[in-house]
Amino acid sequence: MLLLALQVTALGVAPAPLRLFLSGVLIGASVVGLLLALLLAHSRQRAGRPTADRAAAVAVAAGDDDAQWFSARSLEGFPMEQVRPLLLGPDAPGLNRLYTAWVFATHGHDPQWIAHHLGLPTPTARLLVTAARQHATPTPSDPSERKPQ
Repeated sequence: MLLLALQVTALGVAPAPLRLFLSGVLIGASVVGLLLALLLAHSRQRAGRPTADRAAAVAVAAGDDDAQWFSARSLEGFPMEQVRPLLLGPDAPGLNRLYTAWVFATHGHDPQWIAHHLGLPTPTARLLVTAARQHATPTPSDPSERKPQ
């Protein structure tokens, strides 16, 4: 604001033949200043980004499954047949919210936490957590491998 007031004052004080030239110089200087400010802001924003990108790339290359909770394999074992009736009822939660709850369930969150943070009914969250635990527990395919209870 102060810079604009100084520019208007300079134009008002300048002799008539120089006003056009002075206007061009002031507009050019303002444009250059604006471009420099934008470049500085952009370079600061970019400077903080490579570290996070590099850390994520290293984690993925190292096979860290926690680096990508929503990977191509994150919905394996999702109990669609058990969840389908919930999707058809009144006030049904969205499928994306159920997918998110599934990912949290497969990462060990309890039903109360999922219900509270995702706004799901507790029985729905419990269903997903139970299915996630069953999916995580490998079932032996050979009957001789099963442990007696």
